Amino acid sequence: MSRTLRAMMVLLLVSGCGGGGSDNFSAPRNLDDACSIVDERPNYLRAMQQTQRKWGVPVHVQMATIYQESKFIGNARTPLQYSLGVIPMGRQSSAYGYSQALDGTWDEYRQEQGRSRARRDSIDDATDFMGWYMNKTRDRNGIALTDARNQYLAYHEGHTGFARGSYYSKSWLLRVANEVESRALVYQLQLRSCGYS
Repeated sequence: MSRTLRAMMVLLLVSGCGGGGSDNFSAPRNLDDACSIVDERPNYLRAMQQTQRKWGVPVHVQMATIYQESKFIGNARTPLQYSLGVIPMGRQSSAYGYSQALDGTWDEYRQEQGRSRARRDSIDDATDFMGWYMNKTRDRNGIALTDARNQYLAYHEGHTGFARGSYYSKSWLLRVANEVESRALVYQLQLRSCGYS
């Protein structure tokens, strides 16, 4: 067997054994249709239903939040920042994965829940994190788990920021939170129409 052929076989074998599969790194085809998302990625629905059973956060609230945070891309990161327009200076934040959890908040979740192996690019772990975080939001800020708009504001601003009302001076964020609320409602109706709710 030639070296070239052997090298190609090894490369194919290694690429086939990659981490979480290509589902983590590409968005579902039709992000505006919850039924299409679930049909294409049934593991997403299983993860979100598990989170709903464990934490009480409705599937459609989770879906709308993930859409806004990462567009269902498992390895999503914030954009790089540049000095003088060309010199990379790092990312805007440490947010990563489906849920765009920050390093510190993710570490707190893993420690508190005893989930040291949890990964932000795993849909199961990301939705569990969201359930955990949104329950803290309910307990600290009095926001119902069904309130997609205000849960998103607290998710974005943090519990303390939400309590201080930091979002009031951010008209763009208020607009985005309204979009999350609208998308959650649309997803809820779609999931009901295709029998997933």
